[in-house]
Amino acid sequence: MPRKLRVEYPGAIYHVLSQAKGRGNIFETAVDRRDFIKTLAEACGKTGFQVHAYCLLPNHFHLVIETPRANLVAGMHWFLTAYTLHYNRRHKRSGHLFSGRYKALIVDGGAPGYLGTVCDYVHLSPVRAKLLRPGQWLAAYLWSSFGFYLSAPSQRPAWLRVDRLLGEHGIKQDSVAGRRAFEQRLEARRAEARDPAPWRRVRRGWCLGTAKFKTDLLKRLAGKVRTPHAVELERQSMEAKGERIIREELKRLGWRKSELSKRPKGDPGKLAIAGRLRRETTLALPWIAARLHAGTWKSLNAQLYHWRKTNESLAKK
Repeated sequence: MPRKLRVEYPGAIYHVLSQAKGRGNIFETAVDRRDFIKTLAEACGKTGFQVHAYCLLPNHFHLVIETPRANLVAGMHWFLTAYTLHYNRRHKRSGHLFSGRYKALIVDGGAPGYLGTVCDYVHLSPVRAKLLRPGQWLAAYLWSSFGFYLSAPSQRPAWLRVDRLLGEHGIKQDSVAGRRAFEQRLEARRAEARDPAPWRRVRRGWCLGTAKFKTDLLKRLAGKVRTPHAVELERQSMEAKGERIIREELKRLGWRKSELSKRPKGDPGKLAIAGRLRRETTLALPWIAARLHAGTWKSLNAQLYHWRKTNESLAKK
């Protein structure tokens, strides 16, 4: 069966869901969950993703993200690959962590009600999964963005955008009173959490929105967005950014371009360049390893891990 085409355009909103492979988990410990959120923050810094909601369950996760730059595929590829590498290293395992492709339901952000529906679905996930004890408030579940919605703006991550969801609930001000009203509205919906009827459109299909929204998306699928030419331009743009970073780092190090092929694979200068490329781009490790003459991508990944750990230890002294 052919893969469904991803619809990408500036400002698109998606409900992203991905599950563990087989009967395993993608989160075993609190360290895993913290690393997932940290890696999500890095992905947002690289791609400009804006997160409207998230929730981490033992064997799957939910994200509601907006893509100002039409780069869902590149961003999610980097994000899931990076988290998988971290997870496998921590748990001394290898191979795929996630089951096939992630689901990406595209959401109508221009009509009222649709963004609110998917975000409420995400924030009520701990109730459906029976992860809260009777009488426990939704905010007691730590691995969801819901708690940040109830926090002061200064306590939220910069990549979490709350204004649109609060607006969907008719809350005009991000104030103590507004946040309290938002909490009360979600608590009132808990009884609906396990009823499949209100959420049927979120669970099924490929888009959630008005009839006009769906018609417009079908036109995009007909070839107006994400043509092979557009994909190639996006790849070339990211590689051009990578080349610019390499030139800047070579100048900083006082190296000529030819020195990349002459210096050892694990040269600290090479690792510094690779580290910056990983932080600031979505370029894959094989491209970085080949461009820097740093051996295989697996060996580069291992060396980067030890290089970062060493720098972190030195910074603490």
